[in-house]
Amino acid sequence: MIKTRNLMVDTARILFAKNGFDATTMNDIAAASGKGRRTLYTYFSSKEEIYVAVIESELERLSDRMEEVARQEMSPEKKMAKLFFAHLEFVKETVYRNGNLRAEFFRDIWKVESVRKNFDRNEMILFRRVMNEGNDRGVFDIRNVKLMARITHYCLKGCEVPYIFGRFGVSSPEELYPYIFRMVTKMYGADRDKEHFMY
Repeated sequence: MIKTRNLMVDTARILFAKNGFDATTMNDIAAASGKGRRTLYTYFSSKEEIYVAVIESELERLSDRMEEVARQEMSPEKKMAKLFFAHLEFVKETVYRNGNLRAEFFRDIWKVESVRKNFDRNEMILFRRVMNEGNDRGVFDIRNVKLMARITHYCLKGCEVPYIFGRFGVSSPEELYPYIFRMVTKMYGADRDKEHFMY
């Protein structure tokens, strides 16, 4: 059952990306997935519900990517910088990978916001984990980890759209690495004589 549902979600994502949300019908999704309408309606009551499932699946991929970064063996400040960059790069990659769905994403940002609540909460938990690790190692000096994780999350979230549209004024993402790292070390009290950060 999970396999069938995942097939339908991925099929819907491809069709939304190619034709746009408005131009894609439930019949299109059923036919392209090789399943009947009855099967499709067993899992989803409407096209909007499938759209929500598509966004959720994309956010799950981002969560998995960030969890991979958090599990890597490296200093907490490098880990936070890499988490920042992984978040921005993956959101950009996701938006561009989804073609015509991009317009829907930006047009109906509040629907996206309501769907991403779980992701946002999990990201803040992940940030707290790394910040606590930094505190424990004496690398960070964060007195209120929960609040700092929340501030970090919303700052990063505010960077998404400018990053997607290339408004940072850099010719390549690599140019951002040292700045992100420097920001992390300053913001979390880790600013000391350290080796220059290399991604």
